[in-house]
Amino acid sequence: MTTIAYKDGIIAYDGRITRSHQIVYDDFDKCLDRDGVKFVCSGSTADFEGLISAYFGGEAPNCSAVALVVADGGVWHSAVDENSGFWKAPLIMDRPYAIGSGSEYALTAMDMGASAYQAVEMAMKRDSCTGGKIRTLTVKAQS
Repeated sequence: MTTIAYKDGIIAYDGRITRSHQIVYDDFDKCLDRDGVKFVCSGSTADFEGLISAYFGGEAPNCSAVALVVADGGVWHSAVDENSGFWKAPLIMDRPYAIGSGSEYALTAMDMGASAYQAVEMAMKRDSCTGGKIRTLTVKAQS
């Protein structure tokens, strides 16, 4: 998994990839760009492409990946599940939000005043699937 946090126009995310209890990478860039749409992904890296394909109207396999998607002047929480198929829900841009295995830690940190970057740092202290290099993406909402 991972921790992806959004606050005040910034998405922060870690670079850790794990397999079972093994750390495979600590510097993996989980932000993928397709046709100008940015996907900051969490879950199984093998399922990232399936989620992206579903976003663009492809077959929606039941996959173990979720993402914050930057598109159409906003940020969307997007996933595929067996009941709904592909779905996306808009984030309320003036509120903090987090997904991934360390999301509870990140949300609590942001509630206490932390930035998105600091929230991922805090999640790294308690969630073993969050770690490594932290990257940020600045999001500009359309008025």
